[in-house]
Amino acid sequence: MSGRAVAGGAAEGGVAGGQLYVVATPIGNLGDVTYRAIEVLRAVPLVAAEDTRLTRRLFARYGIETHLVSYHARSGPGREAELLAHLRSGRDLALVTDAGTPLVSDPGGELVSAWAAEGGRVVPIPGPSAVLAALVASGMAAARWTFEGFLPRSGRERRERLARIAADERACVIYEAPSRIPATLADLAAAAGAERRAAVCRELTKLHEEVVRGPLGDLAARAAADGLTLRGEFAVVVEAVSAAESAARARAGAPTMDEARTEVDSLVASGAKRSDAVRQVAASTGLDRRELYRRG
Repeated sequence: MSGRAVAGGAAEGGVAGGQLYVVATPIGNLGDVTYRAIEVLRAVPLVAAEDTRLTRRLFARYGIETHLVSYHARSGPGREAELLAHLRSGRDLALVTDAGTPLVSDPGGELVSAWAAEGGRVVPIPGPSAVLAALVASGMAAARWTFEGFLPRSGRERRERLARIAADERACVIYEAPSRIPATLADLAAAAGAERRAAVCRELTKLHEEVVRGPLGDLAARAAADGLTLRGEFAVVVEAVSAAESAARARAGAPTMDEARTEVDSLVASGAKRSDAVRQVAASTGLDRRELYRRG
């Protein structure tokens, strides 16, 4: 590719303007970048990057000298306006994030949506993806899967998301911060069952890449006992619910508050702290934790 990545001019819908390239970059190993991504990043006049310091490492590796500007979740509306004006002038723009594909749990959605709404052309440059890497590394057959991103930290929305994952007939990939891995694995085990298989993927494609597979109950116990390395970036893959389990869940229906209270009492009698028992039952049933406390 020589000169500009693609000649500017009429965009989709007959709107004149540059082309917005959404470029996937390596999630760890810089050798994973595609030839096409390098060509585009060299050819466009401007690259908007989530973190220019990280993007400069990629540029240095491949001798890319294109001008960089920062564009991240805390950028004000002025920066988006500048980038849209750049595109309207007929000049191309490439969008990259720290790692992986922009818009997948990364900033950039507002810019892409705004340019598409104007009839501008948005060009995907596919490449590395932590979601797909985690699915492959999990060792699970996953012809159908869903991506949840980061779970809510607490409250009803978290309980509802956990319940949906537990009942989903597709494998599920979530992202999580290292400090929250123990709590999330415990909540997943409570919601989906201790025997549901999962894979905890850490630092994919990087020097310290690690994938730990096993039942959710075992993984949660290892995390609680400092048996997992809680550093780096994590993706967790949860096995799909089996057809038999899905049917059993449907037959059983949602438990009542009294049934949930009985389950809490049973866990406490077996040695669990009441706070832990209430959290587990709330996660597995979708019932309100505060209500369980009040009635416990």
